[in-house]
Amino acid sequence: MTNRQLQVFHTVAKQLSFTKASEVLFMTQPAVTFQVKQLEEHFNTRLFDRGRGHGRTALTPAGEVLHGYAERILGLTSEMDVHLSELAGEISGSLRVGASTTIAEFMLPGILGEFKSTYPKVRPCLIVGNSESIEGRVMDHTIDIGFIDSLSHQRSLECEACCDDELVAICHPRFPLARHKELAPQKLLEHPFISRETGSGTREFTENYLRHSGLAFEQMNVVMELGSPRALNGVVETGLGFAIASRVSVTREQRLGDIVAISLKPRLIRTLSLVYPRGRFRSRLLSTFVDFTSTRLHSLLSRMPE
Repeated sequence: MTNRQLQVFHTVAKQLSFTKASEVLFMTQPAVTFQVKQLEEHFNTRLFDRGRGHGRTALTPAGEVLHGYAERILGLTSEMDVHLSELAGEISGSLRVGASTTIAEFMLPGILGEFKSTYPKVRPCLIVGNSESIEGRVMDHTIDIGFIDSLSHQRSLECEACCDDELVAICHPRFPLARHKELAPQKLLEHPFISRETGSGTREFTENYLRHSGLAFEQMNVVMELGSPRALNGVVETGLGFAIASRVSVTREQRLGDIVAISLKPRLIRTLSLVYPRGRFRSRLLSTFVDFTSTRLHSLLSRMPE
């Protein structure tokens, strides 16, 4: 039995899907199936029941037992690697960071570059996805820590507030909403809306904001859904409709005069969060990175133009 086989099994057990596990692990589905088959041959027992209704995958009793051990073994292996590397007194090692698209595209790249320059023996790896997918990868232990633009709903994860980010309405300078200095929620129902996809933290906060204002997301005139803030900006620039996005994601377009950002009334402020497995050891590398990144994010967002 190898550590890789155990990690593959653990991911399939978390996802209860060979297809989803292959996506998380960046492996082909046959490769995932082969690793699990090797493990089943090692223990001479089936670990998954693939015959459940509607093609669903479930753990067998033996799989349930192995899953519990896998959680502990993988956690201890990670702690061992970190402890031994830190005996040298240097901050070094691999750092697997996950981030939602807005944070990954507009906030973290410069911070990661600065962190690497400060600690050259660290090998950062950035995984990008929406908040929901990043939570899943943290739970699967395929990344060490995640930065998401919503609160975590997973009991197996610790969630810590990192910094605040303002969501604003964005549109083309000649779009009807562009003449307003601020926008009440009711005004948003009157124009074509370009939305982020389900699972996005921006989408979740938009839905909650409307609900607290006595409105429903279904009342919005949604003309398109997009899975990336850059794609959102590109469509908004055509004048098709308006969108709700992080102010930090349109600073360049504002400067060039391609997009106008309008504050909502009341303002929509969300707290960016970091998530990591509950009860898991946090290394000196991870603690240093969290402190470093939190400080830089606060500084970045505090300089945003009104």
